[in-house]
Amino acid sequence: SPLLAVCFAASCGLPGIALLTLGVNPLTGALGAFNIFLYTCCYTPMKRMSIANTWVGAVVGAIPPIMGWTAATGTLDAGALLLGGILYSWQFPHFNALSWGLREDYSRGGYCMMSVTHPGLCRRVALRHCLALIGLSTVAPALDITTWMFPVISLPLNLYISYLAFRFYRDADRSSSRKLFFCSLWHLPTLLLVMFTCKKSFLEKEDKGDRLGGDHGRAMEIRLP
Repeated sequence: SPLLAVCFAASCGLPGIALLTLGVNPLTGALGAFNIFLYTCCYTPMKRMSIANTWVGAVVGAIPPIMGWTAATGTLDAGALLLGGILYSWQFPHFNALSWGLREDYSRGGYCMMSVTHPGLCRRVALRHCLALIGLSTVAPALDITTWMFPVISLPLNLYISYLAFRFYRDADRSSSRKLFFCSLWHLPTLLLVMFTCKKSFLEKEDKGDRLGGDHGRAMEIRLP
């Protein structure tokens, strides 16, 4: 029953938020609470109201890796936003391709999905965000999160999923949507594994900061009499 579902959700959600807040840090707990609110009070009701639910749902999916970053670092910085951005963009080819084969079911259920009401937009958005993954991967070393090997190694992965998204955009059939969907299943863990392998260590960043601080101090000593 709805009452049982609400009670079960509350018995999971409230202790979960408390554990994150007290056992990790308040920032991670606040993000968890916000994500529960966003999913239950915004994303779920919007499914029957507007295709904007897909964009809201992508934010919901992007917050968990941000929470992982804030749990480890205690800060909401560029690395957290980059991880969130990658998950945000990845969800559009993943979900839009999946929803393409379920258009009849969504329509019968009364759900407002791009694949039902705006099929052309559904395919364009999937392709657009595949291309965005290339840009996000390139930004990572510029933000000092990974080495420059990451955009090089990840480029074939991102180009391949972009190619499948182009095929989906051009052909608009179930075969191309299935290929894109199944590619998205292995693309994300592979991309994140490459990102992890090419990450900049915190010790390396600290050493770089210490060297810059030392150079600044020596410059001050030279300028001062």
